[in-house]
Amino acid sequence: MRRWRLVGPGCCPAACLKAGRVAGPADVSEDRILRESETMSNSARIFRMLFVGAALLVAPVASADDSSAPKRPNILFAIADDASFPHMSAYGCKWVQTPAFDRVARQGILFTRAYTPNAKCAPSRSSILTGRNSWQLEAAANHWCDFPAKYTVYPEVLSRHGYRVGMTGKGWGPGFAVDANGRRRQMTGQPFQQLKMKPPATAMSGIDYAGNFTRFLDQASTDEPWAFWYGGYEPHRAYEFGAGIKKGKKSISDIDEVPGFWPDTEKVRTDMLDYAYEIEYFDLHLQRMLKELESRDMLSNTMIVVTADNGMPFPRVKGQEYEMSNHLPLAIMWPDGIVKPGRTCDRLVSFIDFAPTFFDAVGLDWGETEMATSPGRSLLPLLRGETEAIAPESEYILLGKERHDIGRPHDWGYPIRGIVRGNFMYLRNFEPDRWPAGNPETGYLNCDGSPTKTVLIQGRTTASSREFWQAAFGKRQSEELFNVKEDPYCLNNLAAHPMYLQAKQQLSEKLALELTRQKDPRISGEGDIFDTYPYAGTQHRGFYERYMSGENLNAGWVNASDFEKTPLDDAGKE
Repeated sequence: MRRWRLVGPGCCPAACLKAGRVAGPADVSEDRILRESETMSNSARIFRMLFVGAALLVAPVASADDSSAPKRPNILFAIADDASFPHMSAYGCKWVQTPAFDRVARQGILFTRAYTPNAKCAPSRSSILTGRNSWQLEAAANHWCDFPAKYTVYPEVLSRHGYRVGMTGKGWGPGFAVDANGRRRQMTGQPFQQLKMKPPATAMSGIDYAGNFTRFLDQASTDEPWAFWYGGYEPHRAYEFGAGIKKGKKSISDIDEVPGFWPDTEKVRTDMLDYAYEIEYFDLHLQRMLKELESRDMLSNTMIVVTADNGMPFPRVKGQEYEMSNHLPLAIMWPDGIVKPGRTCDRLVSFIDFAPTFFDAVGLDWGETEMATSPGRSLLPLLRGETEAIAPESEYILLGKERHDIGRPHDWGYPIRGIVRGNFMYLRNFEPDRWPAGNPETGYLNCDGSPTKTVLIQGRTTASSREFWQAAFGKRQSEELFNVKEDPYCLNNLAAHPMYLQAKQQLSEKLALELTRQKDPRISGEGDIFDTYPYAGTQHRGFYERYMSGENLNAGWVNASDFEKTPLDDAGKE
């Protein structure tokens, strides 16, 4: 019996792509293979039946490679772009309606404690694809990077082992990924981007995700397994302001609670509803995909994984490492593989567990994959109901970040490492003198422009609202400790509280131990190497120095009003 185990050896680009400006599709054949049935006389049929029956009497037991072996599952991986836990209706969220996600949860397993190791698009997706934490991936620890050719990714492995692999929408990125010969890698499979449609809101992607999935299935052989990556560009910004109310028929009163680190205003609530409307569009295409699988009688043997890459694109969430930044929705459905569907799983799960799970499900040992060692663990025992595979009290997940977006001197990042264990999240901020969301005078570039961001920046000089600016953009202590069960918004830092000193020390020691085992340069005193990897977006490389010298630069993903007129002191004053 396989156990839950560690796996050993053996313009903002997204916003532009979301609006439908995608790279040209790969050339694919539209021809389909037609099979004609063989005609035989009755006597021939009788002879064949007798012959086969005799053969069966003397045939040996089927080996694992025989056609009688269990079919390898198909894999549909659906990932939204910037959606926090618990913003799916299966979790009880009333202002987001996600019937497709809810169905996957209802007919599979709903996970309540799934985390990405790094709450930003490219490094989060790098962890999914490699099964490694971002600090184990050299340059790929950073956003907008040159992905190292030495790291193989799971879709490449599946392709080499008989799987047809495709994708639509947003795959890995932003950044550049080429092999050792300089050829562009298809990190998430062959692109299917051809089909377009008019979305319900102007800022949504024009890609017909579900239509492209159907085209992929049309071209796949009926006797070969497949893996497909559905990467929605929603709910990544930009949004059509007010679309959630005008087109989604929502009301600001639908929202039961505004996070405590934002002011509760009509503009903020409207922004949240626009975000909800975009999640629902992602879910709509997932719903079409499920129906397509049903119509082809493929649903039973398809593992469907639905999640998001990082938290919502709002201040203090996306690009940070707090509870709402890294804690993400997750549901997995697989009728042929999940025991007792309809369960809720409260075990800690990390995105580095996905690749080991996929290989476990298809019967590949990690040593066969030629991938770098993974600290992740297969979730297959949990899917099978083997909850005794690991003791809950020994569970933990690690998280951290290096450089996300630019905007600090020398393109420096904001290095963090952290651990979640039990009800506690412990964070170590290695460079607390730096601005966590980027320098104010260069627009807080590690926070997407938004109505909510504008409200917070405008409130910086007002005593009654300065606390919201501070929570999102102000400098932080070197250590942070939160009880995420009681304080999911991470507002009450317990790191200096005498009652929690022992808990902090234990978490700090456990974090250091695990990072040492994973050979993290940051913990060994060599963390500056992450700042030496070039920012791959050359048009913005060296942004701080160029902007401060007077060069006219357009960051694309922030508003012109996000740039403070002068540098601020540590208290946020001019």
